[in-house]
Amino acid sequence: MSSLGNLTVLTGPSGVGKGTIVRKILESHSDVWLSISATTRQPRSGEIEGEHYFFLEKKIFQEIIDKDGFLEWASFSNNFYGTPKKIVNEKIEEGTNVLLEIELEGARQVRKSFPEAFQIFLAPPNLYELEKRIRGRGTETEEAIRDRLSIAEKELIAQKEFDAVVINEDIEKAFKEIEGFMGLNT
Repeated sequence: MSSLGNLTVLTGPSGVGKGTIVRKILESHSDVWLSISATTRQPRSGEIEGEHYFFLEKKIFQEIIDKDGFLEWASFSNNFYGTPKKIVNEKIEEGTNVLLEIELEGARQVRKSFPEAFQIFLAPPNLYELEKRIRGRGTETEEAIRDRLSIAEKELIAQKEFDAVVINEDIEKAFKEIEGFMGLNT
């Protein structure tokens, strides 16, 4: 009998380094699968069905909601986004470790729909450092930066809800900590 994989949820404020850590995990561990979301929005140039998203019609998405087929889902900008339970469960049953990079509200939904998931909150050392990182991207308007920081302040309050909190002061150290929580550096 093969062993089951695990579901790890990674969340934290925008700009904290989730994407960088996820890339490092995927590059270092071929046995980790990054969960793919379903969406009702149209594919953008270069996006591939089943690799970037599962693109669904709203009617189909609603049917899956009605059948409790998502670990979490949300509506944003007149489109739906969600994490399909079926493929996550299939991967876990195959023995694959699944990583879900998600925002706070989605993580809270997953806590209810899949309570055995291990939930990690990635936090900045402080708000000043987070602001510096967001500004360093050079992609945000002043208003967008203020909005992201305001949301981040609220999200940071929620870190006590998580199984583990990793402070991303040093990306390599944070990566190693998350690897450890996922049982990957053994």
